[in-house]
Amino acid sequence: MRRMPDVPRAKSAPQKAMERLGLVRDIDLALHLPLRYEDETQLQSIAHTRDGQTAQVEGVVREAQVELRSRRQLVVRLADDSGDITLRFLNFYPSHQKVLARGQHVRVRGEVRGGFLGREMVHPTFKAVEPGAPLPASLTPVYPSSAQLPQVYLRKAITSALARAPLDEVLPPAALPAGLPTLKEAVRLLHQPPPGLPLATLEDRSHPAWQRLKFDELLAQQLAQAQAVAARERLRAPVMAAVTGPSSLHTRLQAALPFALTAAQARVCGEIDADLARPVPMHRLLQGDVGSGKTVVAALAAARAIDAGWQCALMAPTEILAEQHFQKLVQWLQPLGITVAWLTGSRKGKVRKAMLAQIASGEAGLVVGTHAVIQDDVVFARLGLAVVDEQHRFGVAQRLELRHKLVETVDGTAPASQPGSGADRAGAAAGAAGSGTTASVPRLEPHLLTMSATPIPRTLAMTYFADLAVSTIDELPPGRTPIVTKVFADSKREQVIGRIRDEVQQGRQVYWVCPLIEESESLDLQNATETHAQLSAVLAAALPGCQVGLLHGRMPATEKAAVMAEFTSARMGVLVATTVIEVGVDVPNASLMVIEHAERFGLAQLHQLRGRVGRGSAASVCVLLYTGPLSDTGKSRLRAMAETTDGFEIARRDLEIRGPGEFMGARQSGADLLRFADLNGDTGLLEQARRVAPRLMAEHPAAARAHVARWLSTKAEYLKA
Repeated sequence: MRRMPDVPRAKSAPQKAMERLGLVRDIDLALHLPLRYEDETQLQSIAHTRDGQTAQVEGVVREAQVELRSRRQLVVRLADDSGDITLRFLNFYPSHQKVLARGQHVRVRGEVRGGFLGREMVHPTFKAVEPGAPLPASLTPVYPSSAQLPQVYLRKAITSALARAPLDEVLPPAALPAGLPTLKEAVRLLHQPPPGLPLATLEDRSHPAWQRLKFDELLAQQLAQAQAVAARERLRAPVMAAVTGPSSLHTRLQAALPFALTAAQARVCGEIDADLARPVPMHRLLQGDVGSGKTVVAALAAARAIDAGWQCALMAPTEILAEQHFQKLVQWLQPLGITVAWLTGSRKGKVRKAMLAQIASGEAGLVVGTHAVIQDDVVFARLGLAVVDEQHRFGVAQRLELRHKLVETVDGTAPASQPGSGADRAGAAAGAAGSGTTASVPRLEPHLLTMSATPIPRTLAMTYFADLAVSTIDELPPGRTPIVTKVFADSKREQVIGRIRDEVQQGRQVYWVCPLIEESESLDLQNATETHAQLSAVLAAALPGCQVGLLHGRMPATEKAAVMAEFTSARMGVLVATTVIEVGVDVPNASLMVIEHAERFGLAQLHQLRGRVGRGSAASVCVLLYTGPLSDTGKSRLRAMAETTDGFEIARRDLEIRGPGEFMGARQSGADLLRFADLNGDTGLLEQARRVAPRLMAEHPAAARAHVARWLSTKAEYLKA
C-alpha cells in the first residue's frame, strides 16, 4: 500500500503571532522578558480586602446571573468564610458562565472597588481550582504580546523554551562586570522571580539580573559593529591619493568656489581625503546642521575620486533634493570639464539611454540621482566613491541593496594612470573597461560617504554608529542670518497671514507647510489644497499679481520641477507645500516659514523645515502654528524649537522626548537592536562594553562570535546598512 506523503500541519493563530514577534528560537523566547508581574503567591480573605487594592481571593460561587441593566452583564457573587464579593463582567462569553457557574470553586484576582451593594471586582482574572490547591511559587510574568497571543499560551511556550534554551556562559569571567549573576540565573530570575523580591527593582530594571542582560546586549552590539569594521578592513578599495598641482580638478574646483571653506569644512575634507588614500573602503558619516555646507564637501570628495580616474555617484532620497544637488554640482563642475549625469525615475526614453551610455563609458565622472542610480540597467565603468545623502530616509533594504550594487559595479581593475583633464579621465576609464592594459588587483569595493543633516547625540553615535567613522561640521558658513522662531495658536492665523502680506510686499518669499494633501477622516488637519486656495484668494485682493504655488509629493515630477523653478526664480511669492521641501531646497530670498499643525511634526523634521529660511541676508522668521490642546510631547517639541536653533541641542532633546528606539527607527528597520538597555541611564554599562569588545575579539574570538549569534542573529546585517 502506497504511503501518503506527510502534509505539514497548519500553524495556529498563536504560533503565527509568535513568529510575527520574532519568537522563533528557544533563545528568542528565553530573552522575551516580562513587562511587569502579578503577585498570585498570596490569598486574602474577602473581608480583609480594601477599596483600591489589587487582591487575590478564593471562594465558592453562590449566585451567577445575566442582568439586563444599561447593558447586558454577568454578575457573580463569590463567598468565602469571611464574607462575599461581587464579580461584574460587562463583556463575557459562554466559557465565563461555565467556569463561574453556581457551586464552582474559583480563584479570582482583580482591583477591589467599594460599591453601593458592597465590594466588587470588574473584569477580574479567574480560574477554577480545587479547594486547597497550591499557590504559585513565583510571581506571575506579564509579557509583551498581541491580540492573537494569549498570556497563558505565551507563558507555557516560554517555560518550555527555558528548559531547552542554550543559556550556558560563552563569555569568560574576566569580561563581565563584577557582581552580576550568570546569564542563566539572570534569565530564570526575571521570568520566575520568587515571592518577596522587591518588584520595584525588577520593573525599573535596576536589579543585577537586568544589569547582566543590558550589558550582554550592549556588548553584542559593540562586537557586531567591531566585526563589521574588521571585515571591512579585509576588503580592498581604490586608492585615491591626492593629485596636487594647478591642473588637478580638486585644486581648480576649490579655486572656482565663490566662497572660502569654513575651518570645520576644511577639517572634515582632510578626514575624508585620508580615508580615500587608504586601500580599504571608507565608511564615513558626514553630519552637520542644516545649511552647514555638506554638499561642497561631497563635491570636493568627488573631485578627489575623479582626479584618481574613478567615477562618483551621489544618491538622494527625493527628486527635489537630488535636483538641488545636481544644479549645484553642475554649476561647480561643468565649467571645469566634468560631465555630470542625472538619473531619476522620471527620466525616460532617449534621454535616459544617453545618460546610461555616458555612465557605462566613463564619460560621466559624477552621477546624481535618486534610487534610480541602483537600478539593474545602470552600469558604471569605474565607480570608486558613492555618496548617500539623508541615508536614514532610505529603508534598510534599499541601503543594503545599494551596498551590494556598488560592489557589483567595480570590476576589480585599477586605472592605468591618474590623468588630469576630463577627456583624459574619460578615455582612461573607457580603456580600463575594455583594453586589458590595467594592472590586475583583487575585487574592489567603492568608498562610501553618507551624509545627514540630523545631528546625532554622542551617546547614540557610540552605540548605533560604532562601526562608522563620524565627521562633524560644527559651524555654519558666514552670512547665515539667525532665525527667530515664534509659536502661535491657530486662532492667530489671520495675524500670520497679515505678516505674509508684509513680507511679499517687501519682495521676500514665504513657505507655508501643511502636513496633509487631502482631507483625512481620522485627522482634523488643514490640507495643503485648501490652504493654497485660501491664501490665493486673500493675497489676490491685497497684492494683485502675487503668485501662490502648490507643491506636494503626488504631483508629477515635471509639475514639481516647474513649481520649484518659479519659486527659486522669485517669480512666485508664496509656496504652499507638504514636507517634500524638508531638505535640499535652497532659496536665499525666502525669509518666512509657516508650519501649520506644528504639533504633528517630529522635532528633527521641524528643525529641517526651519532650515529652509535664513539662507540670505534678510532677517528670517519661522512661525509654528498649533491646534490645542497640546500633549506633553507636543509642548516639549514646540518649547525646544522656540528655545534653540542649535541642531545638536535639538537632537539631544529629540532623544530625550522620543527615546533611542524611535529616534533611530530607520537604522533598526522596525527590529529593535536595543531592547533592554537605556542609552540615557546605562552609559556606564555602555562604556564597559566598548572597552571589553576589542579585547574579547582579540583574545576570545569564538566567544565573541557566539555572543553575537545569541543576541543579534540576522539583525547584525542591519549594521552594514
